[in-house]
Amino acid sequence: MPVRQRTGGWFLEQGGQGWPFLAACLLLVATFLSPARPAQAADINPVRFIAPNGLTVLVLEQHWLPIVQLHVLIRAGAAQDPPEKAGLANLVASLLDEGTTTRTTKQLAEQIEFVGGMLTTKAEEDFTTASALVLKKDTELGFELLADILLHPTFPEQEVKRVRSQILGEMQSEKDEPGLVAAKAFHQLVFDGHPYRWPVNGTEESVPKIARADIQNFFSHEYLPNQTIMAIVGDIPVEQARKLVAKHFGSWKRGTLPSRTVARPALIEKPTVRLIEKDLTQATIMLGHVGISRTNPDFYAVSVMNHILGAGGFSSRLMDSIRDRQGLVYGVGSHFEANLMPGAFIVNLQTRNETTNQAISGVLTELKSIREAPVSDQELADAKAYLVGSFPLRLDTTAKLAQVLSLVELYGLGLDYFSQYPRWIEKVTKEDVLRVARQYLHPNRYALVVVGDLAKAKVRQ
Repeated sequence: MPVRQRTGGWFLEQGGQGWPFLAACLLLVATFLSPARPAQAADINPVRFIAPNGLTVLVLEQHWLPIVQLHVLIRAGAAQDPPEKAGLANLVASLLDEGTTTRTTKQLAEQIEFVGGMLTTKAEEDFTTASALVLKKDTELGFELLADILLHPTFPEQEVKRVRSQILGEMQSEKDEPGLVAAKAFHQLVFDGHPYRWPVNGTEESVPKIARADIQNFFSHEYLPNQTIMAIVGDIPVEQARKLVAKHFGSWKRGTLPSRTVARPALIEKPTVRLIEKDLTQATIMLGHVGISRTNPDFYAVSVMNHILGAGGFSSRLMDSIRDRQGLVYGVGSHFEANLMPGAFIVNLQTRNETTNQAISGVLTELKSIREAPVSDQELADAKAYLVGSFPLRLDTTAKLAQVLSLVELYGLGLDYFSQYPRWIEKVTKEDVLRVARQYLHPNRYALVVVGDLAKAKVRQ
């Protein structure tokens, strides 16, 4: 399910307010996409406090742009869906701005659009987020609207039916996307019996089973201030943020935290293959297995190792071998889905049906190779330089900063994360890279999904 977003339009005229409204939109988009200065680690010193109701708040003052980003993270996502009702967390998130006790969905849209702001909701595997981006002069309204959809949604039955139907329609469209088809099958193989096996938006079988009562129950038990993080970034003093949090979120009642008893995903014991027939000129391939969690202390060594292996673009080993030397693909990459629980390690690529086996063999060769001998000094230096040098680009808008702040709190990384990250990367040695490659890459125990013309691909199993 894509992010649900209420945003100011470009050519809308409302009650003779067209120019001010358009100007606000232009200013908002310009500042949102083109920050006046990049964030530096020394600039990122958030103030953290916990409200009386248990709401954790992080405030980062940045006064060089007249905008304020509010980003709320609730520790409840698709992993908390009942197995037979996968997609519940996503449906709840999608309905937050479809009507409250004080505003209709139309009123919510009109109010945020009139000031050129954005109101966004999204469910993910481990959490749900709701955000508001407004100009400084509209900070109060941003708090008001965000609090309204988080504290007072009504989940109207007609909107439940409409959004449910929209999600099911999107699932039909996804069947035409070989990458999405492969990803769904891949996660079912890797996470058999675990909540990560289902897409965040659920399945065609589960979503119709979700009733309005299920939505209300999930909301009342999971949307609690004492399992919520709020990041506030932008042109707002800390004391003003404190007052607005108390005014608009102070009435949010804390509750009993839900118990979490999900077991770690089981490891794959032998190569497991799923072949999906589609009349395509190219085969889509996904290969991998269970990876690591974001809280794993080896995360930084794994990041360096994976950059060398497949996340480094044209400088990665997978690209050099499978694209440049063998000419089998346009692009190939690898990544770790590092969530609260161990996510997946994935290598994905597309190749001609006839070269499917050669490409798979090439991937496995590189997985084995990086486990057998230390990487070169140059590979290590290049990977570190890229990871450290690109770090500020993850923080170059208020939206990115707010998102990262909330995740730093979620994963317990510490508020010194921004200054420590480059040091943690620099500490990684060739021995560390070899160790984590041997520990977290399993070229003999993996899931493989191929979507394509199977008669031409002739996948060896």
